[in-house]
Amino acid sequence: MSVTNDHTLKIEDYALIGNTITGALVGNNGSIDWFCAPRIDSAACFAALLGDRENGHWQIAPVGGSRAARRRYRPDTLILETEFETSGGCARITDFMVMNGHDSEERCHLVRIVEGVRGTIDMEMALVIRFYYGSTVPWVRRVHDARLAVAGPDSLYLTATIPVHGKGQTTVARFTLTTGQKEVFQLSYQPTHHAACAPPEPFAALAHTEAWWRAWTARGHYEGPWRDVVRRSLITLKALACRSTGAIAAALTTSLPEQLGGARNWDYRYCWLRDATFTLWSLLTTGYTEEATAWREWLLRAVAGNPADLQIVYGVAGERWIGEREIPWLRGYEGAAPVRVGNAAADQFQIDVYGELMDSLHLARSVGLHPQAHVWDIQCAIMTFLETHWHLPDDGIWEVRGGRQHFTHSKVMAWVAFDRAVKDATDYGLKGPVARWERIRDDIHADVCAHGFNAAKNSFTQYYGGETVDASLLMMALVGFLPATDPRIVGTVQAIETDLMVGGFVLRYRTESARDGLQPGEGVFLPCSFWLVDNLVLQGRRAEAEQLFTRLAALCNDVGLLSEEYDPGAQRLVGNFPQAFTHVALVNSARNLAGNGPAAHRSRNHARCQEAATRR
Repeated sequence: MSVTNDHTLKIEDYALIGNTITGALVGNNGSIDWFCAPRIDSAACFAALLGDRENGHWQIAPVGGSRAARRRYRPDTLILETEFETSGGCARITDFMVMNGHDSEERCHLVRIVEGVRGTIDMEMALVIRFYYGSTVPWVRRVHDARLAVAGPDSLYLTATIPVHGKGQTTVARFTLTTGQKEVFQLSYQPTHHAACAPPEPFAALAHTEAWWRAWTARGHYEGPWRDVVRRSLITLKALACRSTGAIAAALTTSLPEQLGGARNWDYRYCWLRDATFTLWSLLTTGYTEEATAWREWLLRAVAGNPADLQIVYGVAGERWIGEREIPWLRGYEGAAPVRVGNAAADQFQIDVYGELMDSLHLARSVGLHPQAHVWDIQCAIMTFLETHWHLPDDGIWEVRGGRQHFTHSKVMAWVAFDRAVKDATDYGLKGPVARWERIRDDIHADVCAHGFNAAKNSFTQYYGGETVDASLLMMALVGFLPATDPRIVGTVQAIETDLMVGGFVLRYRTESARDGLQPGEGVFLPCSFWLVDNLVLQGRRAEAEQLFTRLAALCNDVGLLSEEYDPGAQRLVGNFPQAFTHVALVNSARNLAGNGPAAHRSRNHARCQEAATRR
């Protein structure tokens, strides 16, 4: 791997470090180009990822670059090791964020241990701190042997075992490493109104952090095929979680483009309700009941209130207002503008989230995670609202900005909501208007089959009366609306394979023909490609499912991370990174292939209802 000091890297050239509060992206050139503090959705202190080096970064690398670099995570941890080869020898940088026990929710510590592995190497360090997404230059002063950078509410405290000095508006250092020599750099964040806190002893913190991650990973019990990539995906999900709230953010980043140079750039540092059921499955089926329970509890807190006010996306503490705005001083990743902070999708009306909420709570009950009694009252209020709103057009799962439609997937998820309400009431003795819910459930099923199915195309379509398909239709079998072997589902899967496959992977929909209010063009959508794997498994096309899964797993970068999308032409990852939904889909598809996964369970669970609805 050739490494230069240029900050412009491919998305897959980054690795994640984190402390289950926030995280950072470390490039294979030794540069941390994205870091938000104190939370994952806070303003960035390093924003070179979306701008240039002067928008904030922290690089440690050999002087003049290196001939090659290789990196890995220490097994079963989020501790990153990068080795640089030069003509003079080899140096290793160990990067990690200190795990709890040493930090609080408003403090975090990035530790970089630089070690001479072989020979003699000249190294350099450059630290450019720019608070609030690369726009605010801090006041930097020396405090004893450290450097303190302060601007408004934010401060960063740098300590190092070698001398550092200011050069312009950058903190720099040069040093020479010999074999066995170790130098340590620590950068600690805390609000300016807090009393200064000394950073932890670095090697004790390293040992503690490694032990913490290894203990967490050992709680999992997945031992099936593709074990390594599944475990790395689960570690990534844990890194994107907020340990105090139970939330799991969709991604670490904002505005990494869905098309290189394009404008489909969104802030994904929030929590989407539509991820709820799949996330629960991925955690529960791999042994992480504590995380599943915390996610369920976050979900209940976030949705509490008037059902009419239910949002599709919330902040990591359940915040409802995450208004979208543009950051004009950042040029965007490889020029993909605008850079956006916040997400206007929070204001959209999407029927599918009601189904996701009811499905996730039904799943939780079915595995013994019974919520408090008042939760059923919330669910009943939601169903009362949905009784009079399921038939309305909405903005759809893909958050289109081109006007509301009667999206087929949205109606299917309304069916899911009533189906799970009926099952919860009958299976657990909960009080509710079961007969009315059954009638509405069956009416929705008939409505979808009558208006969402195109007989000439032998396929369900993206919206009622349409002629195009949408990858969200792959969910119909996965949620139990119809069996995967039903001729209409078989025809739909075939239509998706014909119309939406590019380079062997699945597009969400054809943006060039869609009325989504945006310029056309994006990569293939990796979660949808995993949904195709699941459908192939349910249809008995196992060899094809395994082949597709293997090709998807091969898209992971060298440290096992995936983004939201992939550009088959450029052969590059695109979209926000790393993407929780993609890693959730990978885990679930691996379980489906291993046997007794979520797809088979849900299909069996709802087979009786499917058969009854089909007869009607």
